Amino acid sequence: MSKVYDIGVLPGDGIGDEVVREALKVLDAIQSVYGFTTKRELLPYGAEHFLKTGETMPDVAFDRIRQMHSVLFGAIGDPRIEVGKLEFAIIAGMRHKLDLYVNLRPVKLYHESLCPLKGKTPADIDILFLRENTEDAYAGIHGTTKKDTEHEISLQQMVYTARGTERIIRHAFELAKKRGPKPGKDKPQVTLIDKANAVRAQDIWTRIFAKVAKEYPSITTDHAYIDAACMWMIKNPDWFDVCVTTNLFGDIITDLGAMLIGGMGIAASGNIHPGKVSMFEGIHGSAPKYKGTDKASPLATILAMGLMLEHIGQGPASKELEATVASLIQTGRIRSLKAGDHKCSELGSMVRDELLARARLKV
Repeated sequence: MSKVYDIGVLPGDGIGDEVVREALKVLDAIQSVYGFTTKRELLPYGAEHFLKTGETMPDVAFDRIRQMHSVLFGAIGDPRIEVGKLEFAIIAGMRHKLDLYVNLRPVKLYHESLCPLKGKTPADIDILFLRENTEDAYAGIHGTTKKDTEHEISLQQMVYTARGTERIIRHAFELAKKRGPKPGKDKPQVTLIDKANAVRAQDIWTRIFAKVAKEYPSITTDHAYIDAACMWMIKNPDWFDVCVTTNLFGDIITDLGAMLIGGMGIAASGNIHPGKVSMFEGIHGSAPKYKGTDKASPLATILAMGLMLEHIGQGPASKELEATVASLIQTGRIRSLKAGDHKCSELGSMVRDELLARARLKV
């Protein structure tokens, strides 16, 4: 009997509708090959919904999402609405209210032509970033006094708890154990990225990392301060394997990582609570200037859907989807990831058709 998965579909704003549409086109194909079914429910929240109703994302929506297997998300943000209003209510809302404490961001190069670094190949860039997703400066504890005067003071708290820090670090070690060593290495490696020498509150990360590492003697550990890590990402990206870091630093360094593999149009992420409903998205924004132009790359959303398939228990389908995208890039059929070089709809169709063709060859 076919397995049925309850999937929320939240296109959001800007290019969100287009990239999600193409991802669902691919999902139709892959579920036909692997024999599972998705029951999809549209979640209409975003700028248009807010402008019509004054509502961002109500509690009833979060209650419904808790009953699902996962959410496929497009993008959020609209120039007609105050910066941060929708983002905090919808993206941060899901991360906090659903306790999606793992932000998983693979940084994997599929072809050397996509990398701006001289001489770097796919063998050099294959990194998993684990960004803590519910604490740090994004916890929402902030305030301003004497606003719009020369004496204005604005504060935002960085928050780190032992529970929140340990669970993301432990998840990083578990993923490293599952992933195994990189080619040419004897052991997998987990690198802690922080700034505990200057942000002394992050000493909690140093101590908990050392404690958890003792439970994983088969895994090598390393450490880098965030500024040095950014330098090494450019100089020697092959140095990194699995990395775990804070919410703020993870947000920044993974955008740097995205540029090493072809840009934001191919960078996927998962907002995950292991074993519970989770949300998957490309890490790009809503790109309002490309809305309705059929120019945006849907590959980040398609690859994010691959992470979603892994999460819901369709591991072989997830691997095949990534292999299909990689094949299209490596054979030159996807010529470029620059907006407009391929139509959004064209890329979605290419992935769908290649996936089905690969399946026919295996029969």
